[in-house]
Amino acid sequence: MRVFTSLDEISAASGEDLGTSEWVTIEQDRVDQFAEATGDHQWIHVDVERATAGPFGGTVAHGYLTLSLLPWLGSTIFSFDTPGATLNYGSNKVRFPNPVPVGKQVRAVVALGEVKDVPAGKQCTLTYTIEIDGEAKPALVAETVVLLLEA
Repeated sequence: MRVFTSLDEISAASGEDLGTSEWVTIEQDRVDQFAEATGDHQWIHVDVERATAGPFGGTVAHGYLTLSLLPWLGSTIFSFDTPGATLNYGSNKVRFPNPVPVGKQVRAVVALGEVKDVPAGKQCTLTYTIEIDGEAKPALVAETVVLLLEA
């Protein structure tokens, strides 16, 4: 795991690939719990019988479930262990090019993009690509923004 302990160290790493997470299996129980938490009970996610006859041949994870895995998967790849607070500032772009079939494994590949000075500290963009085991097209590509505050 890559651990950054200073804002200067993060600036120096701008443009670098940070690494790849381990594979994690997307199970129906996780999808059902996400549906409960969000109120999104679309049948392609939760109705196994109906989804089998549907467009994907089975249930698929919610796109936002896949997006919600970014902090956890990212934390297995890198850490901003800087003196000040680290804030999720948002996303510039999020795309879901390929659905994640329940039972498949996914992993994150993360790259550190632009790191720029802002009055409060540093603003970093991170590009996450969520790969699906055995699939050429990723499940998700997202550019997120993190604000790293001075101590």
